[in-house]
Amino acid sequence: MAKNDHKVFGYASIETEEEKAQPVAPANTLPPWVFAQVVDQLTTAVCITDSAANILYVNHAFTEVTGYTSQEVLGKNTTMLSDQCTPAQVYEQMWRQLKRGKPWTGLLVNRRNHSTVYLAELTAMPVRDEWAKSTYFLGIHRDVTAMHHLEQQLHYQKALIESMVDAAPAIIALLDENGRVILDNHEYKKLVGDLRVREPAAEFLHALRETLGETFPWGSHAEQGFRDKEVSFDPGGKGQPRWFSCSGVWFREQDSSAATFFKPVRQTYLLLMANEITALKRQQEAVGMNAMRALLAEQERVRSMREALQASIFQMQGPLNLINAAYDLMQRRGVKADPALRHALSQAATTGQAALERLRELVPEVPPEAMAPVNINQLLREILELCKQRLLASGTIVDWKPTPILPAITARISRLRGMFKQLFDNALDAIESNRHKPRELRIATGIEEQAVFVVIEDSGPGIPPDLHWQIFEPFFTTKRPTTHVGLGLAMVQEVVNEQRGVIRLDPDYTAGCRWQVSLPIKYEDRDEQST
Repeated sequence: MAKNDHKVFGYASIETEEEKAQPVAPANTLPPWVFAQVVDQLTTAVCITDSAANILYVNHAFTEVTGYTSQEVLGKNTTMLSDQCTPAQVYEQMWRQLKRGKPWTGLLVNRRNHSTVYLAELTAMPVRDEWAKSTYFLGIHRDVTAMHHLEQQLHYQKALIESMVDAAPAIIALLDENGRVILDNHEYKKLVGDLRVREPAAEFLHALRETLGETFPWGSHAEQGFRDKEVSFDPGGKGQPRWFSCSGVWFREQDSSAATFFKPVRQTYLLLMANEITALKRQQEAVGMNAMRALLAEQERVRSMREALQASIFQMQGPLNLINAAYDLMQRRGVKADPALRHALSQAATTGQAALERLRELVPEVPPEAMAPVNINQLLREILELCKQRLLASGTIVDWKPTPILPAITARISRLRGMFKQLFDNALDAIESNRHKPRELRIATGIEEQAVFVVIEDSGPGIPPDLHWQIFEPFFTTKRPTTHVGLGLAMVQEVVNEQRGVIRLDPDYTAGCRWQVSLPIKYEDRDEQST
């Protein structure tokens, strides 16, 4: 061993006066004492042993970690640090790796000088001589007990939270600000299979955005969440609709990546929670269905009265117009006209106009109704339930294909219900009049360009193309002459116009009638805008 080798491997770490007096090494090399000083001042414990694992050198950090001074360990075997808590297989694996000439890194339970144990993260590697033989072993280790404790505590808390979330009866999903689900619970996974959609959370958020519009909080600037917002899912066919009450809470977490260490970036997450309220909704619907039948019966009575009075006004207006025209003609003739006839025409016109005004006063007014959110899928299902007896009696097959989740539209629900009920009744009348075709009623819903659309198809005889322009006229009908003639589609057109929507009879559909109704999601009151 060279003169200064012992300074590196172990018996002193301070340069002696004799060494300081020696010639300075060339500028492109470092004197051996520099290495000794560097290793001795490392904050990581360093130990150098011979090939039999006898300790030749330890630095100051070794003493701080183990409690042993260099005088207490030099010349002794590293087994003095071992604790029986470490399995023998760990040491066997370590020595197999070192004898192959390769480094080994792992965890050991070591014992300090005062008989307490600690968890050491050890990196051991062979140091070879010029003949490529491993004559020394270098061990670098640090006390990771506290870190291990924190990791285990974090792992335990994470497992506890996940268990609690999984056991919760509510549907829970954690989303990032891009809407991706990064954590969910067992109830959410069940919902994926039940609803047969890839991500129920995305469907919920889409419906909430459409319903709440600009008031829906989203993204890094969202300060408040939302609470108890209802979303419905209608699978169509024989499946029953399901209802969910959704709530969301935003929270922020600092990005832990190295790139954001000096410039912290906060990541935003949404905790989405949903409770299924289908049973409650069905109870409410069952209670409300009888009230709805009574309400529709009253509305039908009032509508029939309005149609009868308006039909009378319509029928009287024609003869009255002729009387007024004859009176105007007599007036233009002046003295040549028969005074008695002119007086009689004047009396007839005055009396007829008074009768018309009286009839107009008797027409029942439509009570005002406030605008409210309406789910079209639910509304159409209610109407189908109201028509159930007629559908069964006529043997009509209903093909119900709704878009599972629709945003609510703002509408006057009674007017809208009456409008669709009229379209359904017209379709059933047409189906029942056609004895040679299968009796089918097809209904579909969807979303297109900020509007909810409804398609209603029937297997009736259809309407001749030359009559398409007349069907929205009051008291016009394509039915048998003995059938009651009312406002019908004129009322339908009126309600659609109130909603700023569009109704269209598809001229290219020849297997019956296909009605296409489009209603905007956001209702804008033109009268309010004009003021």
